[in-house]
Amino acid sequence: MSEARIDKWLWAARIFKTRSIAADACKNGRVTIKGMTVKPSHAVKEGETVSVRKPPVTYSFKVLKAIEMRVGAKLLPEIYENVTTPDQYELLEMSRISGFVDRARGTGRPTKKERRSLDAFIGPSFEEWDDDWDEEE
Repeated sequence: MSEARIDKWLWAARIFKTRSIAADACKNGRVTIKGMTVKPSHAVKEGETVSVRKPPVTYSFKVLKAIEMRVGAKLLPEIYENVTTPDQYELLEMSRISGFVDRARGTGRPTKKERRSLDAFIGPSFEEWDDDWDEEE
């Protein structure tokens, strides 16, 4: 049975774009095997289930082949099996529909759309008022 470092496997299986991002995810406790967080140097074996938390979703992958070299996207079904539960995908869809997940409406800095609508609402009246004020002085 073969083994591979978890950070290399996550990168080789194209779950993370770079190996350093995969290692950071391991260090920050976003990668678990059997419910335990793992370090980037942890050896992953064939048959294990790896859970990766990418908020708001926790993806689960069953390791079919432990590799450390990146492979083409067409070969991914030979590397892992996606065993993520459907309710996790519902969470992803809900976050896409709702837009901003962590931000309550009306709090914080306005979005670009909100700023433009404010400028359209407030802009012309204040510009006219400023011109009149300058003429009176």
